[in-house]
Amino acid sequence: MNVPTLFQTSPVFADTARHDFASHYPEVPHKLTHALGAHPLMELEALARLAEVLPPASVEYNASDQPIGIEGKPGPTGIPIGETIRHIETTRSWAVLKNVEQDPAYAALLEALLAEIRPAIEARTGRMLKTQAFVFVTSAGGVTPYHFDPEHNILMQVRGSKVMTQFPAGDPTFAPDEIHETYHTGGGRELKWRDELLAGGREFPLAPGEALYVPVMAPHFVRNGPEPSVSLSITWRSEWSFAEADARAFNGLLRRCGLTPTAPGRWPDRNRTKATGWRIARKLGL
Repeated sequence: MNVPTLFQTSPVFADTARHDFASHYPEVPHKLTHALGAHPLMELEALARLAEVLPPASVEYNASDQPIGIEGKPGPTGIPIGETIRHIETTRSWAVLKNVEQDPAYAALLEALLAEIRPAIEARTGRMLKTQAFVFVTSAGGVTPYHFDPEHNILMQVRGSKVMTQFPAGDPTFAPDEIHETYHTGGGRELKWRDELLAGGREFPLAPGEALYVPVMAPHFVRNGPEPSVSLSITWRSEWSFAEADARAFNGLLRRCGLTPTAPGRWPDRNRTKATGWRIARKLGL
């Protein structure tokens, strides 16, 4: 892309934000502040042009008027992705651009942001793996339905506002063990919603200049504010998160054999035995 990058001489995450992150990572959700500002790579025109050249698998978009809980993924609106983003004020759409680090300018931005918090991350969960970035562009009032994600994630609000309602990671009340197991063997990340779950959630309002850390597999849904929103999600995996995922997959194998396995432990449990079991089973084609 022929879009200029803008890197600040001062950190995007201030000392206080980095200290708070180090104190809470990896299991406690918390808000941070950031100074990314109106970065040119986050402008609608730049994002529209990026979306038009990304591989189709890296672009997902649909109508923004969704319920909190859905069965499977909603279908596209039929509006081209470039138009969807350029006219997000009126297209009543939700769009995510996945793995934007495929573009060198966005890769450089991701690396610069993660470099600021890398020491805190690697002190707790070891080296950063599979670093990725996602951009969300949402019309006013849009909803991102209830789901979970496998990455450590910092969601940075750049334009507009939203409220993420987040639920405890690893609690089967909000995401049953069987759903975890299915996801880690190729199933979807959408979760079944029941209104009684709402009492267990915690709301995190986000305005421009604010960010939210989302622990691995923490269930959540998002309601957009009264104007269009642009958010940047910077993510990474850890050896711990991969081991937890493999242990979940191994539990699915055990469950198919008629057993009732215990759930993997959350951090700092390493889940090495079950993770190794899954890796062996996968090599054997089981």
